Amino acid sequence: MTWPAGNSVTGMRNNSSMRQRLGKAGLALGLLAMMTAAGPALAFDGQPASARAIGPDDLSPMEALRAGARQYYSGDKAAALGSLRYAAENGQPMAAWKLGEMYAKGDGVQEDDLKAFQYYSQIVREHGEDRPDAPDAPFVSSAFVALGSYYLNGIDGAVPKNEPRARQIFTHAASYFGDADAQYELGRMYQSSNSRMAVRWYNLAALKGHVGAQARLGETLYSLGSSDKKKARGLMWLTVAREQAAGADTGWVNSLHEQYFAVSPEPVRQMARSLADGWLQQNRPDMLTAQQVPLPQ
Repeated sequence: MTWPAGNSVTGMRNNSSMRQRLGKAGLALGLLAMMTAAGPALAFDGQPASARAIGPDDLSPMEALRAGARQYYSGDKAAALGSLRYAAENGQPMAAWKLGEMYAKGDGVQEDDLKAFQYYSQIVREHGEDRPDAPDAPFVSSAFVALGSYYLNGIDGAVPKNEPRARQIFTHAASYFGDADAQYELGRMYQSSNSRMAVRWYNLAALKGHVGAQARLGETLYSLGSSDKKKARGLMWLTVAREQAAGADTGWVNSLHEQYFAVSPEPVRQMARSLADGWLQQNRPDMLTAQQVPLPQ
């Protein structure tokens, strides 16, 4: 996926990170589509939903969330905004997350990073200490990563860059929620200053199937390797990443793999291939992203 230029958070994040966190689809389209099928059709007193605000006499917050999903997929994104806003204002983090993504991407609304930032901040403020195994946890951890990215890159005229704050936010998401994208972002932040810390965070994300982390872990381990065995371990992770890369990740991951494969002696290549085959046979990605969270019943 090629992110647009500009200040949008989607333009600032690493391709692999976003593909893993939200990017298998980008906006949790499959999830919300299933949600619309899970709930009954809801009446709006014969009026178009976009004509007036949703209130407690119309729908519960959960019903508003489902209504917003249905409206979104029917193409009435203006109506969806009203329903999702009501749901978000009344404790539905999934609705606030969806609104954040819409404003970050300019999806049905004018792109507005500050509004996206505010919705992500709301989720973090209200749900940052929710249990990491809670049903909405993937959306909460996703909001942490989005917020960290905004602090890392800043928003012109609104949010100054604040790398220490970004690191703090990523660390909470990485440690408390076990978020692979946050772990990957920490690896990137430590890459040039503390290779041991970078390896630690890359490794945690790589074990969850994060392709970008697998590639960067392989690159780092190979560069640090003082023996053929250690270099083979690095090339192994590069090979695993190459085998699992998809979309726009394919290009840069393949290039990185080829760079290190080309300078590796044959014994290192063979050892890496054997290690990669073994890992791929025994492991499957287990990341639970905002697209894959089980639907509320």
